[in-house]
Formats: sequence, C-alpha cells, structure tokens
Amino acid sequence: MEIREQLKDKKRVVIKIGSSSLTHVMTGEVDYQKMEQLTRVLCDLRGMGKDVILVSSGAIAVGKMAMHMKTRPTTTSEKQALAAIGQARLMMTYQRLFAEYSQVAAQILMTKNTVKNNLNRFNARNTFEELLNMGAIPIVNENDTVATYEIEFGDNDHLSAYVAALTNADLLILLSDIDGMYTDDPSRNPDASLIPIVWELTEQYKNMGKSTSKSELGTGGMTAKLDAAKIAVEAGIDMVIANGSNVRNILDIIDGKEVGTLFVAHRKKNFDLLNYIE
Repeated sequence: MEIREQLKDKKRVVIKIGSSSLTHVMTGEVDYQKMEQLTRVLCDLRGMGKDVILVSSGAIAVGKMAMHMKTRPTTTSEKQALAAIGQARLMMTYQRLFAEYSQVAAQILMTKNTVKNNLNRFNARNTFEELLNMGAIPIVNENDTVATYEIEFGDNDHLSAYVAALTNADLLILLSDIDGMYTDDPSRNPDASLIPIVWELTEQYKNMGKSTSKSELGTGGMTAKLDAAKIAVEAGIDMVIANGSNVRNILDIIDGKEVGTLFVAHRKKNFDLLNYIE
C-alpha cells in the first residue's frame, strides 16, 4: 500500500495548531472563523471513529487581545499573567464551539514535570485514556502560568510530540505557517522546493532546520519541528508538517492526499520517552 494511503487507517491522531494559525495576520487578533472550522474538522474526525487530541497554542495571544496590548510581552511574569487570562478565554471559546456539534472538550495543562515524574506521567496517561474512552477531545497546552525555565517545554511542537508518545498515538500533525519542510528557506530562496516525504531523519535533514519562526506569536521554528519529528518517528508515530491556514488540510492528510511533509515512522528499539526530555 502506498505510504500516504496508510494514513487513512490511523486510529489516534494528535493535532498541534500554532498561534499564527489561530490569529489574523495583520492584527494578531483571534480568528474565530478559523477556530470554528478547526472545531468542525475535529468533530468530523471523531465522527469517523478516531481518537482526537488537540494541542493548541493561543493563550498568550488571547490574553493580549483581552488586555488590549499591542506589543509582545517580554517578562516571564507578563507572559504568565496573560496566559492565565487567555487560557480561560481560549477554553471557553473551544467549549462553546464544540458544544455546537454536541462534542465535549476537556482541558489538560502540562509542564515537563508531567512527563518526567513517574507518577505524574502515569496519571496523565490514564487521564488521556479515560477522556478518549469517554469520547471527549482533550485540548492540551503548556501550563504557562506556572512553568519556569526548568520545567517548560518552550514550544508546542515539542509538547505535541511528547503527548503523541505518551498516549501511543499513531499520527501527529503539526499545523503551522509553512507548507512543510523545504530544501531551503522558501522566504529567502525562491528555488527551494517542498520535500513530500522524509523516509529517514538523517543528519542532513536535521541540519536543514531553522531556529526562527516567521510569526511574532509563534515560538517553534523548523528546528523544533524536526526535534518533534525525531521523537515521533522513533516512538513509531508518523508525523506530517502542513500549513494551518487551511484546516481542511487535516482531512486531506487523513484521506491520503499529498499534503505537507510526511515523516515516516521508524520505531526505535527500547524507545523511552524520558531519554528525549532535557
């Protein structure tokens, strides 16, 4: 079977969407139409009988909007205060949108300690399993309000890979402001071409990563996405990087269409998630 066709059979899907995909480009304000479209797509996946987990950025962006701030916060206390305000509003919006389709959403906030601590990891895994058994859609974000440098993930690309491995997902989709992985930075090199499939994540590919993000709101560049790919594929999880400007790309990926860059899973013998946490 053609490798893309196999994506149709994936049963548990983790989808990460970045702040840049949930906000208007010119203003940084929340794009409610995009959120509604995303909600509808995720409910369609549930209707197909798939387990769905959403890793959603946007808390600080929503907090900025609520407090009418025009500049990006610079201090940790500012970011944490805005996250506290924004996370509550973000979840309220998701709950309202999912309710329109008779779907229940649940909030899970994590730090590195959730994964590093054996008891926390055990409890988190059980909570995910119970929510999915109930038919709910867990919505995950970093617990920015309490996270410090020592226990923060730093970006939701890494977080989504940890969640995918923790929950034994079989597909991870990273939605961002790019179409996938390119041979070079397409914003600087017009001859750069999209790489449709990465069969093996070699050092050559890893060195192609960029540590910056085009978005003022985003924190994860291509390097973070390649780190996430390493975790995912070695955990036995296929991963796709695709553009979040059209959330229907999720359905196209599940339908086996050639969207974004597919990183093919190669489960590492004796894979241990703790080895991937700094």
